[in-house]
Amino acid sequence: MKRITIEDVARHAGVSKGTVSAVINAKDSVKSGTREHVLEVMKQMNFRPRGGARNLRNGQQDRSIGIVIKDLSYPFYTTIASGVKDYASSKGYSVIITSSENNHEWEKKFTRLFSAKDIKGAIIAPIVEGMAEIEHLFKLKMLNYPFVLLEDVKGIQANVVAINNLRAIKKAVKYLIESGHTKIVHFAGPPSSSHTQERIEGFRHAFSESPLVFSKDMIVSVGSRYEESHGAAMKYFKNRAHKDFPTAIVCFNDQQALAVMSALKELKIRVPEDISIIGNDDIYYANLYPVPLTTIRAPQREIGERAAEILIRNIESPTILPTERVVLETEFIIRGSTRVLTN
Repeated sequence: MKRITIEDVARHAGVSKGTVSAVINAKDSVKSGTREHVLEVMKQMNFRPRGGARNLRNGQQDRSIGIVIKDLSYPFYTTIASGVKDYASSKGYSVIITSSENNHEWEKKFTRLFSAKDIKGAIIAPIVEGMAEIEHLFKLKMLNYPFVLLEDVKGIQANVVAINNLRAIKKAVKYLIESGHTKIVHFAGPPSSSHTQERIEGFRHAFSESPLVFSKDMIVSVGSRYEESHGAAMKYFKNRAHKDFPTAIVCFNDQQALAVMSALKELKIRVPEDISIIGNDDIYYANLYPVPLTTIRAPQREIGERAAEILIRNIESPTILPTERVVLETEFIIRGSTRVLTN
């Protein structure tokens, strides 16, 4: 398959090679009408700018993809990265793994680096806090750079691999209701995350199908990382009388759940005797805590494999492919952090 070059784009667009280069590098010297015309030609030709890669000594071009995870210390993302690596290796691609550490600027830096250095495509666990923070994703779309997101981002039509968050949380809450719990709260994740909103909706849906009444104060914004979750949990319980404590908490993820359990231990609140805790993800050490965590098992390795499969299919296709949205199911795992209430 002949590789489309800048010269090909320039010829089809009726402009100079320098103009195409200026469009690719987002320079202000190009008029908006010309820019839009060149971008449309690039899209029609399925052209992807090439970085500064060099051939290997054996004459074969180095083929690599990148992945930007949010937190290198959280096993959920590292297991996904392992799935990416396994599939990519089977197709002859190497994988560059980076972590944004929940920092927008780092995520932007890595995606810019990937597209500039001829890394063929990227898998991104995006950090979303408003439209201004997704400009780098728009630019990747503009340049026809292949990427797959690990959650939906409002305003971006892109390939996505995710789990059915709504159904997962709904199943967990229904289990608690059927176990006799009536005072249930949800410790939610980052407000702008689509995962957060989907899990809140799952929580609401479970109540809509039960005799219990949902109220907004059942949703507590906590965050996702260990330190912030621990601090928020301490504040939540210190500001409440014991009679107002929930009997069960459904957490945004396992990292948050383990932080909440640690805070409860400091406050001498017992799990599950006083409060039942449910996590989300089933990271590998969720079963190793003194009180093993009841949680929602996400197919982490499969998420990585499917994302890599979609990405490489788009990289190797001579034409633009329709975007894909893959939603994987979860499994509810009951362990020692929850109990059935007796009247």
